[in-house]
Amino acid sequence: MEGWRISHLNERKKGRTIYVDADACPVKDEILSVASEFQVPVTFVASYVHFQTSRSPLEDWRFVDTHKEAADLVIANAASAHDIVVTQDIGLASLLLPKDVIVLSERGRMYKNDTIDFDLERRHMSSRQRRKGVYGKGPKKLLEEDKQRFIVQLQKILSNYEGFLN
Repeated sequence: MEGWRISHLNERKKGRTIYVDADACPVKDEILSVASEFQVPVTFVASYVHFQTSRSPLEDWRFVDTHKEAADLVIANAASAHDIVVTQDIGLASLLLPKDVIVLSERGRMYKNDTIDFDLERRHMSSRQRRKGVYGKGPKKLLEEDKQRFIVQLQKILSNYEGFLN
């Protein structure tokens, strides 16, 4: 009976994980750097077409087929409350927020419950424009200041979780 309690407590103390929608993520190295500061495991989820080997003991890769939603489904099913997900996919963010998952874009923008409907509506309007043949310029190039903002935001999230900052 005593052994059951110990393993049960260990399961509850699992801690948080950073999940990364990795196919098009330009901040993988930055994620690993910050995760190593806090000893937080990172799970990259990518299409098997983007096969990569681990570079860190904290790094885990899960490969999925090439279906456009395959990585999103793995992340949505694996992430739980207080985990962190790095994605630029607004649809995936909208699935995770009700589960109390912290969702962060590669530019350091946190998706929030009170703004996700606006984000989804904006995505829908852009999609309607593209179906009409109207195309915008696409996303801006990721700049060094975007990467720095991302690093600061991820450090802040992990610091707050670890009790270093308020």
